[in-house]
Amino acid sequence: MGSNRGRVSTDRRRAIESLDRDACLALLATVSIGRVGWATPEGHAMILPVNFVLDGETLVFSTGEGDKLDAVREGRVLTFEVDAVELAFQAGWSVLVIGAAEVITSPAQIRRIEQLHLAPWVPLPDRVFIGLPAAEITGRRLPLHPGRVTFVRPADP
Repeated sequence: MGSNRGRVSTDRRRAIESLDRDACLALLATVSIGRVGWATPEGHAMILPVNFVLDGETLVFSTGEGDKLDAVREGRVLTFEVDAVELAFQAGWSVLVIGAAEVITSPAQIRRIEQLHLAPWVPLPDRVFIGLPAAEITGRRLPLHPGRVTFVRPADP
């Protein structure tokens, strides 16, 4: 019985790369699910998954009445995190957008966003579109470790 069974090895010599703005925006355009977070009035962190589209340099998601919409209407700073991970290759990236979001009310903007096919997983009565400009954006990537693939072996029954 080996003590390393079921564990994934790591190589601490690999450096995490910082991504520039253009790389962050390009990566945001490749996924459709992210997590929006904010601090509640009680000081608790709320983090919820949402589907989104990128409209130029603005993240757009939809919501109904509730905590997310309250946070936007109250002017709280939102944090939006998106990532992708390749477990077998121990590689991945994450992008973080921080800023003030706003409710999108312009009929022309709403028509354009609807053409981007932002489809909620759950039907939302009184659907509201929220725009979060990528004013502050950072990203990191843990690159593929060339020449070595690691896998997790299930434990014996």
